[in-house]
Amino acid sequence: MGEAKSGSLSLEKFTFDEGWEEKKKRAEKIVEILMETHPREKLLIGDPYRTLIHCIISQRMRDEVTYKVWKELFRRYDDIESIAKTPVEEMQEFLRRSGVGLWKTKGEWIVKASRIILEKYGGKVPDDIGELMKLPGIGRKCANIVLAYGFGRQAIPVDTHVNRISKRLGLAPPRVAPEKVEEYLAELIPYEKWIYVNHAMVDHGKRICHPLRPKCDSCPLRELCPYAKGLVTDADIKGKARG
Repeated sequence: MGEAKSGSLSLEKFTFDEGWEEKKKRAEKIVEILMETHPREKLLIGDPYRTLIHCIISQRMRDEVTYKVWKELFRRYDDIESIAKTPVEEMQEFLRRSGVGLWKTKGEWIVKASRIILEKYGGKVPDDIGELMKLPGIGRKCANIVLAYGFGRQAIPVDTHVNRISKRLGLAPPRVAPEKVEEYLAELIPYEKWIYVNHAMVDHGKRICHPLRPKCDSCPLRELCPYAKGLVTDADIKGKARG
């Protein structure tokens, strides 16, 4: 179904025929429509440190709960110094009482990451993805979120919405890992628009492209979407054989 574009990126993993140039043009149109449909006046939620803490809390949590707990945390603990001085058990208890899942692990991550940033990086969150991923609780997705929403850098965080929607839109093969989805998106989408991809796809996933019963009939991407045309299915994405 095609040959590799560069490195390990291959067209053979897609479920429909489309050349790289055609796919790039379609990707650019998709991002333009997503940006128009789901605009945001402000992309950043705060400074890099607060963004990092927000990301740790957010893992496997609903957005509205995450934001409420995040605001309360910084109301109680003013800055990185006060959080770093907090006993791990105290932070864990705060998260537990706030209804945060994985509160034991997250409480430890928040305090330890804060201490490392103070001791190793002079109190400043590193702006390198490799260094960010050395911090407790920070994987590639969170590292990219800090770069994009904390530093305003061009990055593509791949969460569950971006992973699902990218595959439905045929911008990434249906059965690749999220890290590989990021590679395909970086190849197909102009660099200067990377920062918009996460928030636009997240909003699109919440409003239209739901995991179950997506609103394809009212989707502004319908004419550009192989999922809407039956060329990609949820069974493909989940790794099940087509009937």
